[in-house]
Amino acid sequence: MSYLQTLRETTPLIHNLTNEVVMNFTANGLYAIGAAPVMSKSIDEVSAMASISSGVLLNIGTISSTDVEAMLLAGKAANEKGIPVVLDPVGAGATPFRLETCHRLLDELDITAIRGNASEIAALIGDDQWQSRGVDSTGKGNVEKLAQIAATSFNCLIVLTGETDVITTKDETVVCQNGTPLLGSITGTGCLLSSILTAFLSLKGPNVEKAKEAVSVYTIASEMAVEQSDVHGPGTLHPYFLDALYNITPEDVRKRQKVEIR
Repeated sequence: MSYLQTLRETTPLIHNLTNEVVMNFTANGLYAIGAAPVMSKSIDEVSAMASISSGVLLNIGTISSTDVEAMLLAGKAANEKGIPVVLDPVGAGATPFRLETCHRLLDELDITAIRGNASEIAALIGDDQWQSRGVDSTGKGNVEKLAQIAATSFNCLIVLTGETDVITTKDETVVCQNGTPLLGSITGTGCLLSSILTAFLSLKGPNVEKAKEAVSVYTIASEMAVEQSDVHGPGTLHPYFLDALYNITPEDVRKRQKVEIR
């Protein structure tokens, strides 16, 4: 089964309560992969919008108190209809407000998956071995163990991304090793991955399998983009990456996917 093909056939509507820095990139990336984006954080409509969406993303990148209330309303509306909710805890360990917001969302909502880097996931579980510098991750440790502890703590799917991407639940772990370091030079690539993950999780099937394909499609597309002779850095990678998301096929994924079941 190709979840990518199914996604393109069904065009899931993804409600993004995301940060202002990445809205345009996220919308274009969702369109490129075959999903449909909507961006709304207005308290007046988030519940209604979430209720008609296929998936809801909560991204705290430029969070405000009003945004928190909007996320709670959207998340609760999605929970009532069994619509998947993904949390992107951007810079969770950078300030107390960010960390408190994440824990409030985790406490009050049924979160389907958390997608973050090592320092963000570590902050959520109180592991000070990893440090956060803004939205960047620094530190060293066992990322698989970190993801597994988080999956057990929050009883949800964890997608920990970085040099190695780890997808785990309490019961199973998958490690993905595709990608290019150049993605880290473009603002919002992690945020877009969270939105694309939300789109894949809106489909029918096991969450780990859907997440594995979402991460593989995304990282393999980045490899395909960086292989283009006209790509010399982040400025030229950006448009080619969107093109690769648009053009990548299930066969590309099958041929290039590097995953291990742990």
